[in-house]
Amino acid sequence: MNDQHAHHDRATKNQRRAEAREKARQLRAEQQKKERRNTLLLQGGVALAAVAIIAIIALVIINSVRPEGPGPRNMASDGIRIGEGFAAVATPSLPAGDDPVVSEANPAGVVDIQIVVDYLCPICGEFEATNGPFIETLIESGAATVEYRPIAILTSRSAGTEYSLRAANAAACVADRTPSAFFDFNAALFAEQPEEGTPGLDDARLIELAVESGSSRGAVEQCIQDRTFASWVRAATDRALSGPLAIRDVAVDRIEGTPTIFVNGQRFEYRYPFEQEDFAQFVLQAAGDEFSTNPTPSPTPTPSP
Repeated sequence: MNDQHAHHDRATKNQRRAEAREKARQLRAEQQKKERRNTLLLQGGVALAAVAIIAIIALVIINSVRPEGPGPRNMASDGIRIGEGFAAVATPSLPAGDDPVVSEANPAGVVDIQIVVDYLCPICGEFEATNGPFIETLIESGAATVEYRPIAILTSRSAGTEYSLRAANAAACVADRTPSAFFDFNAALFAEQPEEGTPGLDDARLIELAVESGSSRGAVEQCIQDRTFASWVRAATDRALSGPLAIRDVAVDRIEGTPTIFVNGQRFEYRYPFEQEDFAQFVLQAAGDEFSTNPTPSPTPTPSP
């Protein structure tokens, strides 16, 4: 009995050992499967992340090299010319890649004023505040035209919102869709000009200013929201900075900053802070004898203290 009992005990222990080994083998096999699965998942996740990164890089590259779109109508010179009655001179859209076209000469005795502006540039805002009423009077009387050339050299100075670019695009939208509203819209952008380093006006406010200036919401809303002319603004900015500018009777290699102002092809070398009398005298000097034959109003006198 004892031998049989001992034999039975040994068999039972061997069986338990075998079962334990088999269980351990199964656990190792399961663990190996789990590790392989995790490895595959990790590799797959890394691959997906790599694909996502590549896609993002590709999108950035594509956006950065996006072909320039056609320019806005009425800005074939890279600017919009406003004449008597505050009407814009109509010009066709500038095809992508084409050089800007010099505006036609004014009739004899009508002064040609050209202003390159950035809507975030504080000095541009001060020039407008000081000389805008005088320019308006010249246009109203038929004594001058003014050609505004919006560019965006301060795009990086608005807390990431690209206000300078968005504002110039909005100006291009108004010039293209509702040019009769441009003069007032230009003035409105400077009247509500934000400070550098701030987010600036959002698209909704740009649309409201356009509507308040005489544009219809349906005409400009999508254009402003979609930044339809953003690539043109960038190209016009590059042309202004690299030159030459399409301005009659003067060879301009490039601009150094904004505002850059020409009267009958002569650059206005302004003093700062601005004085209205300085610009008025420069207009008279640049216009010469022809201007004296026009019914040009005198500059608004400064009130006596």
